[in-house]
Formats: sequence, structure tokens, C-alpha cells
Amino acid sequence: MLVPILLFLLGFALLIKGGDWFVDGSVGIAHRFHLPELLIGATIVSIGTTLPEVMVSSQAAIEGNAGISYGNAIGSIICNTSLIAALTLAFRPGKVNPKSFILPTVFFFGAAVLYALIAYLNGGFDRWMGILFLAVFVLYMVWSTVHMKKHPELAEEGGDEGEAKPKALWLEIVLLVVGAAAIAVGARLLVDNGTKIAQALGVPDSVIGLTMVALGTSLPELITAITSLIKGHGALSLGNVIGANLFNIVLVSGMAISISPFAIPAEKTLFGMNSSLIVDIPLMLGVMALLCYPPLFKGKLYRWQGILLLCIYVAFTVYQFAL
Repeated sequence: MLVPILLFLLGFALLIKGGDWFVDGSVGIAHRFHLPELLIGATIVSIGTTLPEVMVSSQAAIEGNAGISYGNAIGSIICNTSLIAALTLAFRPGKVNPKSFILPTVFFFGAAVLYALIAYLNGGFDRWMGILFLAVFVLYMVWSTVHMKKHPELAEEGGDEGEAKPKALWLEIVLLVVGAAAIAVGARLLVDNGTKIAQALGVPDSVIGLTMVALGTSLPELITAITSLIKGHGALSLGNVIGANLFNIVLVSGMAISISPFAIPAEKTLFGMNSSLIVDIPLMLGVMALLCYPPLFKGKLYRWQGILLLCIYVAFTVYQFAL
């Protein structure tokens, strides 16, 4: 049991550090070829911070482990919202520009409602549905880039973290390649040993995906949130969370479904029904609604939001392991 736990933690470390290296290398190369900063932020960095989730869910899909593949995407959204964004709100609430959140929020709820309807009406996901989600991802990337070019004042809200000293081209290429390899190996270790730990403890794979794996793959967003708080960019942290949540549906789930279509895991029941359909999916939509309503309609973030969301996350985690 000790070896799987150590390998599981090693997988976490490789995912986080690999994502770091991948983003550093790809951004350095993009700068070298004079790609617009806006385009880099909207594509390379956004995808880079979501790579752990993509690789873990894809690896699980390849191995036919629907529980972790499904649980990681839904669990990451719940974790991003009710833990990571909640910490931001609890420590640094304040005013925000609602216009900067309209596009990602509309795309998220559109994709999330579609995801929920398919889950309830179909009970699972066919390959064409995964391809549809990937198409929505491409549409969002193009639309958001065009939108930010038309409204550069919205892109400036994140603040300027300062220009890093350029690295040698060979080092940037090494960072890119090694980072991608570390993410791939880390994902494999996480899925394989997460499954072993779940089996040893008698815990369903979907619970491991919804909690431990989801938290591990959300660590890049957590680090970003903490860094943003320290530097006084609370709105940047919130924007990153909303964007990451959208990517968890359209990119992470889309990729996993396209590789290996799966049914909604029914490993746990509540009142004789699939607990995922009456707890996990409604909670995913509920915590995002709680997060997004005040900034969109009030132009402000409140401390009570953060505290309430943190309480929800604790209750959700306890529920997953208690039953």
C-alpha cells in the first residue's frame, strides 16, 4: 500500500512541475517568434494549466477507467470553484468588471447545461458528443481571442507580471519536451496508483476522481490563485478559474469521450438513484452559479461567497468518503 501512495504523490509532483516547464518553454518559444502576448495567454498558457486534467482523463479513458475519467472533470470544476476561487473570495473580495466575465461564463453554462442534459437523457456519452465538445473548445478559443483583440482593456485587467529574462532556444525546447513527458508520466502514475488505492480502500474509482485526483490536477490553478492574491490580482484568479472550468468540460471531457465513450458511473447510489446525477452534476452547476452571479450582476465579489463555498467543498468531500 505504501508504494502506490508514494507513486501517486510522485505523479502529482510530475504533473505540477511538468505543467510549469511546458508553459515556460512554450511561452518562451512563442515570444521568440513574436506571437502576440494576448494570443499566448488565451491559448498556450490556458491549455498548459489544464494539461494535467487532460492527460489524466485521457489516460483513464484509454485504460477504460470511466470512474476517474468522469470524476476528474466534474471534481476539478467543483474543486476549482468551491476551494480555489473560494479562497480568493474569502481573503480578498472586491469590485470587478462584469464585462470581462461574460464570455467565459456564457460559454461555461452553455457547455455545462448541454453536458448535464446528455447525462440525464442519455445516461452516457457517445464519441460524437466528445467531438462536439472539442469543437466548442476551438470555437471558444477563436471567439475569445477575437473578442480580446476588439476589447484590449479587458485583457489588461489581469495585470502585468513582468517580463522574464529570455532563455536560450535549446533550453526552451528542452523545457517543452521534458514538461510534456513529465505530464504524461505523472498522469499515468496518478491514474494507475489512484485506482490501486481506491481498490485497496474499497472506495469507488469515481470518488477518487472526484476528490483526490481532482484536487491534484487542480494544483496549478491553486498556485495561480495564491500568486494572484499575493500580487493583488483577485479578478485574475477568478477569471482563471472560470476559464479552467470551461476547459474541464469542453477539452478534458471532450478528449476523454472522443477516445473512449463511457456511461455515467453508477458506483454510488442515493435514495436508490445514481448519486452523481443528483449530487455531483447539480453541485457543479450550483457552485458556479453561486460564484458567477454577484460579479456579473452586482460587479462585486463578497467574502460570504468564499466562506459558503468552502463549507460546501468540505461537506462534499466528507459526503464522498462517508458513503
